Amino acid sequence: MTFPISFQPSPRQTLLLALIAGAINVFSFAPFGWWWLQIFTLALLFRLTLQAPSVKRALLIGWAFGFGWLVCCIYWLYISMHDYGGMAAPMAALAVALLAAVLGVFSGIACGFATWFARRLRARESVTLLLVLPAAWALTEWLRGWIFSGFPWTVSGYAHANAPLAGFAPLLGVYGIGWLVALLAGCLLLPFREKSGLLLMLAVLVAGFGLHQVSWTVPNGQPISVRLLQGNVPQEMKFDAEKLDDTLVLYEDMIRAAPADLIATPETALPLLLHQLPQDYLPRLSDFATATNSHLAIGIPVSDGPQQYANSVIGISPAPASRAAPALYRYDKHHLVPFGEFIPFGFQWFVDMMRIPLGSFTPGDATPVPFIVRDQRVLPNICYEDLFGGEIASQLRTARAEASPVPSILLNVSNIAWFGDSIALPQHLQISQMRAIETGRPMLRATNTGATAVIAPDGSVTAELPPFTRGVLTASVQGYRGITPYVVAGNALIVLLAVSMLGMAWLATRRRGS
Repeated sequence: MTFPISFQPSPRQTLLLALIAGAINVFSFAPFGWWWLQIFTLALLFRLTLQAPSVKRALLIGWAFGFGWLVCCIYWLYISMHDYGGMAAPMAALAVALLAAVLGVFSGIACGFATWFARRLRARESVTLLLVLPAAWALTEWLRGWIFSGFPWTVSGYAHANAPLAGFAPLLGVYGIGWLVALLAGCLLLPFREKSGLLLMLAVLVAGFGLHQVSWTVPNGQPISVRLLQGNVPQEMKFDAEKLDDTLVLYEDMIRAAPADLIATPETALPLLLHQLPQDYLPRLSDFATATNSHLAIGIPVSDGPQQYANSVIGISPAPASRAAPALYRYDKHHLVPFGEFIPFGFQWFVDMMRIPLGSFTPGDATPVPFIVRDQRVLPNICYEDLFGGEIASQLRTARAEASPVPSILLNVSNIAWFGDSIALPQHLQISQMRAIETGRPMLRATNTGATAVIAPDGSVTAELPPFTRGVLTASVQGYRGITPYVVAGNALIVLLAVSMLGMAWLATRRRGS
């Protein structure tokens, strides 16, 4: 596949093509869902990379693709910084562009490294397309997920949560799906006379569909009734001192409206520190929990001392007959958001401009215990933590290794009202779908403005509230037990596989040379 003789792009046109291809990639993700488009945009990127005259040029092409991709996928950060953070519009726009530019470096490294490696080996084009480029792509997406605490939002695999490749998630996770997407893009570029490329594409897609029919986990115990609360409190009012009492009343009324085995609120639903609540507030909720045999999971910040804040979920269980009140369950968010929840060294000025209350948190335990609800064990995570499938897999794996109760249901509590009415909401729902598929467990989502939903272990959304409405999502949810291969190995398997692909490319060229 080469460009027609009438159109040989100049260096500037090549960068523009890469930029446009990256920008178009946003339509692969929710809410659009054109997953197949991503294969074509990556194929164009790989073709431009193969035609690059130098490693440096290949790196620039990859960076342009990554910049276009990320700036279109995370533009909504502008809303949090400008509309709610009070940052000047030019500064907020520049901040989004700078973040996209930095994240684009990972795509640049993928293309630059693949070009250098393939040319160093003098590898055939087919080896570059099927081994080197997919491996480099997977490794750099994985690196984006943990370097500088990680920002894996809309890594390529998420686009396939509702597509045939989702069947590979319980095996390889989201980064493994990204590797397969890159492999399919490479197949697309093989000459049509080589039927092996088309056959490989078909085999991968059919295998993904077949794997999606496999149940890696089995039901655990009896289903529980859940009520997921969506308060739809406008972000500009959330920390308004004059509205705090209204918010407390709102959530107390929503909680006490009906019993359920599990009632969950969004992240920081109660916008006061735990010790600042009215003295009788929690006792009233505890009395309700005991009287109705309900379990409550409430999002609230907690202070453990001067300048020590945690973004937490507290759990209230029915009081046993032998005690006057139950002990509170507590989960503290451990993977914090840079600039929103912790301040990277040298960037205090940035957070000051955003004027976000409680902008500096203390991370919690990375191996939390689950919240026990009847015979189910519910493992919370808070908002941004949902992006890190390897960490959730590690929590499940650690519980199994220590012979502790392994969580059977996942719970994400979020407040992404910071990002307004934007594609951030359906994108985050898609991320939760991937976590459910990877772990073989249902995912519950309780959010302030959306998407509040119940997700089955196969990633399907079985119930959802309309966004930007006040309401309660009621459902019966079955917990699951068992371990998927991804939970056992985490991201180590795809990293090992990608490195092995590079080794295979080296061996292929050595054998040809000998």
